[in-house]
Amino acid sequence: MTAEMKRALEAVVMVADSPVDARLLAELVEAPLADVEEQLAELAAEFTAQQRGFELVQVAGGWRFQSHPDQAEPVERFVLEGQTARLSAAALETLAIIAYKQPISRAQVAAIRGVNVEGVVRTLEQRGYIAEVARDAGPGQAVLFGTTPLFLDKLGLNSLSDLPAVVDFVPGADVVEALEYGLRIEGPARSDSRSESGMAAPTGADEVGRRPPIRDLLDGEA
Repeated sequence: MTAEMKRALEAVVMVADSPVDARLLAELVEAPLADVEEQLAELAAEFTAQQRGFELVQVAGGWRFQSHPDQAEPVERFVLEGQTARLSAAALETLAIIAYKQPISRAQVAAIRGVNVEGVVRTLEQRGYIAEVARDAGPGQAVLFGTTPLFLDKLGLNSLSDLPAVVDFVPGADVVEALEYGLRIEGPARSDSRSESGMAAPTGADEVGRRPPIRDLLDGEA
């Protein structure tokens, strides 16, 4: 019975076009959920031990077969052959903001990016990566967006908690300090802090067209 159950689980997951929930698999093979989950885990371990070119993994709340990570290079060449419908940098940036800030409205995304995001958000909706998840309780009841199971599926994640921490992408204090120092307009050091024209040298928010220090911008977006 165990061998037949494994074969049935393999067959169903193989033909599925999206991750299959273990509860559904339990119904299909008419077996207790605990037994099915145990068999799925054993199958995953077997494929790993056999060093196959694919693996059985739990993604987006379900189970699926996918190519092994160490075969990413040849698979990527095959998948991208003739592929032209790739997401733009603007779309990827917008998707990242929604993934980490959800639920979030178009206006909030636009405020973070500093540009209109209407078209980009529409594209992400059409691709199925984001969807309306709620309505803002404030005036106007703006649509709030969040990522979909397809987003998790494409990234190979089981849940949003598997997303890498934002802090991993924030530059260190030394880098921020160097950038901030590079934007300063400072003349030769003078004891009276005045330029050759007799006017006080700009500091703080007066630097570079009254632009605030980069550290303040980063702190404000944290």
